[in-house]
Amino acid sequence: MRIAIMVNPDAGLGGRLGFKGSDGRAKEARAAGASDRAGPRMVQCLAALKCTGIELLALEGRMGGDWIEGNYSSLGDTPGETSANSTKEFITQLPDVDLLLYAGGDGTTRDIVEALAGKELPMVGVPAGVKMHSGCFATTPKAAAEVVCAFVSGELLIGRTEVLDLDEDIYRSGEWKVRMYGEAFTPSSPKWMQGTKEQVERESEIETIEAMSTHIGDLVEDNSDLMVIWGSGGTLKEMGNFLGYDLTLLGIDIIHQGVVYSDLNEEQLLNRIDTHAGKKILLLSPMGGQGFLIGRGNLQLSPEVLRKIGIDDILGIATPAKLLGLSRLRIDSGDTELDDQFRARRFIKMLQGYRTTRVVRVAED
Repeated sequence: MRIAIMVNPDAGLGGRLGFKGSDGRAKEARAAGASDRAGPRMVQCLAALKCTGIELLALEGRMGGDWIEGNYSSLGDTPGETSANSTKEFITQLPDVDLLLYAGGDGTTRDIVEALAGKELPMVGVPAGVKMHSGCFATTPKAAAEVVCAFVSGELLIGRTEVLDLDEDIYRSGEWKVRMYGEAFTPSSPKWMQGTKEQVERESEIETIEAMSTHIGDLVEDNSDLMVIWGSGGTLKEMGNFLGYDLTLLGIDIIHQGVVYSDLNEEQLLNRIDTHAGKKILLLSPMGGQGFLIGRGNLQLSPEVLRKIGIDDILGIATPAKLLGLSRLRIDSGDTELDDQFRARRFIKMLQGYRTTRVVRVAED
């Protein structure tokens, strides 16, 4: 079976810097010290790819060969500068292959689908972007390898899934608008593929959000030195509104002793956390439909940041409507050892009302 390998070397660069996306900002991200994300994620995937009877095809250089250990068939050279057009040109010039395995984000997926122009090429995405709402991504790099091997052995059928993305200009200004841009063909695996994002909105849950806000307010009242680290998402922003704070919708904020530190990147989070010797709590709301608590849209929460906060000081936040469709929580921090620590705990506590919590299982894959 012939498998094309493609890496978008610019995908995910802005995540830890708090850019909310890397489209058109790769040079800026690298100048600010960003390191490659997509290539190393592809390396993790290929290291777990144990199936036989496959031939890998890739460009030489940063869009492929730099991340492949072992033999592959060359499809030419990576351009000196890469862009969305580089992805599209790669796809349009592909020889006959059975599967595309690529590392990138939603923008990469849109470029691929546009270039395919209706051609039914099965594809598996190694999650490497800042945000990934499309259903053709595996949950982790290792899961992507599992999907490929199951597809090669004939265990998985091909299905259609939605390609979703945000308008990054609107996204960076604080609005969250997910649009459908097309459909892709991908091996169907509820276990290893993440599915598409769902947005849950219930007018009747305003009182619940207010109750959860009161719960957090009471924690601060009981301990005035408590540092509250707020994750991204509409639920947490609404909770902040009830407490009188204007939080960012898409960034990571800290509230400490009544002061709001807004839209912090990885370095800023580490600096704030290092200067605080008291109690901390990290509030995270899972992504609807996918169940990701860590690893989608909050890359500022790097493994180093999460370790400094501590797993014991993470509190999930979810309304009853979101919990109805949430059977397990997914963790993809980018650090295998840390992910295993989350899985070893088996459950994470979720706040669903005033002094009302439940525990939700952490996914094992």
